[in-house]
Amino acid sequence: MRILIIEDDSELSKALTEFLNKNGYQTDMAENLKDGEYFISIRNYDLVLSNAKLRDGEATNIIPHIKSKYPRVPVIVLAQKHKPEEEVDAFKAGADDFIAKPFDMSVLLARIEARLRFWGSSLIEIEDLIINPDEEKITYKGKEIEVKGKPFEVLTHLARHRDQIVSKEQLLDAIWEEPELVTPNVIEVAINQIRQKMDKPLNISTVETVRRRGYRFCYPKQAEE
Repeated sequence: MRILIIEDDSELSKALTEFLNKNGYQTDMAENLKDGEYFISIRNYDLVLSNAKLRDGEATNIIPHIKSKYPRVPVIVLAQKHKPEEEVDAFKAGADDFIAKPFDMSVLLARIEARLRFWGSSLIEIEDLIINPDEEKITYKGKEIEVKGKPFEVLTHLARHRDQIVSKEQLLDAIWEEPELVTPNVIEVAINQIRQKMDKPLNISTVETVRRRGYRFCYPKQAEE
């Protein structure tokens, strides 16, 4: 899973990155809102951590932008100190959690995991199709479908972002631990397995190719005869 950190305290940003990487997360760092908006425009994130006040504005300025593009992606605001009015403003802007500094890293990790469980690990149910990320299981009309490993993760990621076109690069960043060490062809292989093991046997279409842009989750859509 990938987390965007928007923090202008370089020491804290570095500490957060090292801690989260050690706990299995991939991270990107932005020092200001402008850089944060840039990262949001080119990558899909599972969660965003943002300092409440940055040099070029406040978290409340970017939260609506994040939520408009990724409505279900949790945003956790980190504040210099606890101020009720600042916390209220953050929640009104769309924040999912608010943590005052200084904080214990283990507590932050627990809050992150709780938010990701709430969003990322719940069932995805679309008509007769059910994707269960916790058990790596897909069922269609009560029948279990044998799509596992990376193809399962690709399908799940696309289903979570089903209102968007997701590029190969975004899929690599979101799913592979070291995306720079693999070629984009692995995405094509994963998509082909989804179509061979799931779409064709069931006569449905779950993933469509958007030429030169990437892929989009398209179920429910009856496959062409």
